[in-house]
Amino acid sequence: MKKIKTLVHATVAAFALAASASAIAQVTLRLAHYAEATHPANQAAMQFAQKVEARTAGKVKVSIYPANALGSPPDQLQQVKLGAIDMGLPTQGALDKYNKAFAVVMLPFVFEDLAHAHRVLDGPAMEWLAPIAEKDGFVMLSNWEYGFRNLTNSKRAILTPADVKGLKIRVPPEVQLEAAMEAAGANATKIAFPELYMALSQGVVDGEENPIAVITHNKFYEVQKHLALTRHAYNSMVHVISQKTWVKLTPEQQVIIREESKSAGELMRKTIAAEEDAQIAKLQSLGMSVTRPDPAAFRAVMGPAYQRIGTYAGEANVQKFMAMVDAQRKK
Repeated sequence: MKKIKTLVHATVAAFALAASASAIAQVTLRLAHYAEATHPANQAAMQFAQKVEARTAGKVKVSIYPANALGSPPDQLQQVKLGAIDMGLPTQGALDKYNKAFAVVMLPFVFEDLAHAHRVLDGPAMEWLAPIAEKDGFVMLSNWEYGFRNLTNSKRAILTPADVKGLKIRVPPEVQLEAAMEAAGANATKIAFPELYMALSQGVVDGEENPIAVITHNKFYEVQKHLALTRHAYNSMVHVISQKTWVKLTPEQQVIIREESKSAGELMRKTIAAEEDAQIAKLQSLGMSVTRPDPAAFRAVMGPAYQRIGTYAGEANVQKFMAMVDAQRKK
C-alpha cells in the first residue's frame, strides 16, 4: 500500500511539474511587415516587442521581420491566416481580399484629417470590422498608422486631374486605389511593392502613390521628380494576430499584447504626424518639386471610382461606413 501511495504521489508531482513547465514555457512570436527598418512602423514594432517581453517576464518574445523579409504583403497576410507567421501589419486593402467590407475604408477623399480617420477606425469601424476579421482567422489588435496617400511621378508637376491624364501610375493590387487613379485619368498598373523601386528606376511606370513616410524611407525621391500632395486616400496598418496563435496565449498575455499593440500604434501615429512636414521639406531639398493640388478638383472626378468601389465592396457596406464617417465629422 505504501508503495502505491508513493507511486501516486510521484505521479501527481510529475504532472504538477509538467503543468508548471508548460505554464512558464517561452514562446517567440513572429511579426512580419513591409515597411523599411527605418520607418516608424518598425520603430513601433520594436517598442511593442520590448514591452511585451518585459511585461511577460520573458515568456512572450517577438521577432520582427521588416521590409518583406518573409514574403510580399499578400503572402505575409495569408501566412498569418494559416498561423505560419503569428502577426502582421496589413492595410485594409489587403484585408479586403478576405472580406470586402474592409474595402470601404479606402474610399477616396472621405476623411477630413487624421483625427477624423482615427475616430472612425478606432470606434464604430473597429466594432464592425473586428468580428468580421476574426471569422477569417485574424484577431484585430489595434489600428496603427500609414497615412494619407500622395502621388509622385517622373514626368510633370500635378495640380489638376488633367495633369494626371495618361501617366502610368503603379498601384497595389487594391481596387480602391486603382479606381481612384483611373478616375483621375491615369493608366493604373499593378506592381508588387518589393518590385516598385526597380520599376520606377527603369521607367516601367511613370509614378506611384503612397504616404509621405513611405516615399521618404523607400527613397523614391531618387527615381521620382514630382510630388503632388493629393491626400487622395487614407489607410492604416492594422495590427493583426493569427487566431491560431491567439488561442494559445493565456488571458493575461492577451491583455498585455492588446495594450502594447495600442501603445505602439499611438507611438507610430505621433511619429508619422510629427515628421511629415520635415519629410516634405527634405524631399524638396533632395530635388523633388512639390505641389498642393486643390482636392475639390480631384474629388469632383471620383464618381466612377465611388461607383466601382461600391460595386466591389457592396453598397450596403459603403452606406454603413459612410454613416460612421459622417457621424464622426467635426460638429
